[in-house]
Amino acid sequence: MQNKTALGHIRVLDLTRVLAGPWCAQNLADLGAEVIKVERPLVGDDTRSWGPPYLRDETGENTSEAAYYLAANRGKQAITVDISSDEGQQIIRELALQSDIVLENYKVGQLKKYGLDYDTLKELKPDLIYCSITGFGQTGPYAHRAGYDFIVQGMGGFMSLTGERDDLPGGGPQKAGVAIADLMTGMYATIAVMAALSHRDRTGEGQYIDMALLDVQVAMLANMNTNYLASGVAPKRWGNAHPNIVPYQTFATSDGHIIVAAGNDSQYTKFVQAGGRPELADDPLYLTNPRRVAHRDQLVPLLMEMVAQKTKQEWIDLLEAAGVPCGPINNLDEVFDNPQVVARDMLMELPHPSAGKVRLVGSPMKMSVTPAQALSAPPLLGQHTSEVLGNLLGYDEEKLANLRTRKII
Repeated sequence: MQNKTALGHIRVLDLTRVLAGPWCAQNLADLGAEVIKVERPLVGDDTRSWGPPYLRDETGENTSEAAYYLAANRGKQAITVDISSDEGQQIIRELALQSDIVLENYKVGQLKKYGLDYDTLKELKPDLIYCSITGFGQTGPYAHRAGYDFIVQGMGGFMSLTGERDDLPGGGPQKAGVAIADLMTGMYATIAVMAALSHRDRTGEGQYIDMALLDVQVAMLANMNTNYLASGVAPKRWGNAHPNIVPYQTFATSDGHIIVAAGNDSQYTKFVQAGGRPELADDPLYLTNPRRVAHRDQLVPLLMEMVAQKTKQEWIDLLEAAGVPCGPINNLDEVFDNPQVVARDMLMELPHPSAGKVRLVGSPMKMSVTPAQALSAPPLLGQHTSEVLGNLLGYDEEKLANLRTRKII
């Protein structure tokens, strides 16, 4: 019996590339939507060549698929269309008429030149949901600037909060290890699209969604924003420490690192007792959290010395038994070997047309009736062009061959 899907009745025309847009489209595909990814003939999504590493085939040789591309394109069908040509533009308009959602991340105004903007398409299909993703949005003085995740992390305040303290070695601003502005924009775009679908299903009315990386980066600072707005004092970088709680940070063990999050005085006492230093709980300087915060520069070196005496696993076992919140800092080998990650099906394997099979990360959306699932690997460039244009638009082999000859598809 085939599983039900939440979005099996929805078709998405995906004109996006790189990460934020494809991430949104991949979420929709995981939830069952039919996603048609449109790419430039012969070239494709930029991320297809963002390697190494590349996916390897069964003989160990590199394929043409970069690992970066694989991260955001599972579950989609891939077609190639030259949208700079009149006939390519007509193909996109015909596909839009057959779709519920259009996603795009072109520069502001670029698709209007091609007659593929929202105002043009909504005249053909009034219930269309059209989502644009750009660095700075469709309005404002920066609207026409190109937006890049790294730059937005800096502009949006994230890097003012992230990194080691300025007065410590290695101090200074630091970007995140993944493109968080892109990824969070993809997530917010997914939510906005789902809300627009709900509205359309109730009213029959489509709408335009304007998503900007900078907007998202500002919004996701959460309590750091409100800390500033309430106090008027801009937060500063604390590295892996916490401005208000001690100890609440990383520590180096004899063979790795752990996180200790002692959120109250009882947990702190249990922590130092487990480390054989109970006197650090009785010292008047460290008796309460406010005192530990005030004297962190004296206390933390003592705790670092204590933690360095045992291995990562010894500390995890001791602190879990004592009820002290803690955790390891795992590399990805350890992440994918973790029994909890395995039990939650966060690693999967799908058949792949050139590599035989590909290992991918599973969806974190666990739903009891309409489970998220990926049924196909990230597609090869143009893998489904004939199928999609033939089935949806009724193009015969002669027409498809003619379009290929002229590099329209």
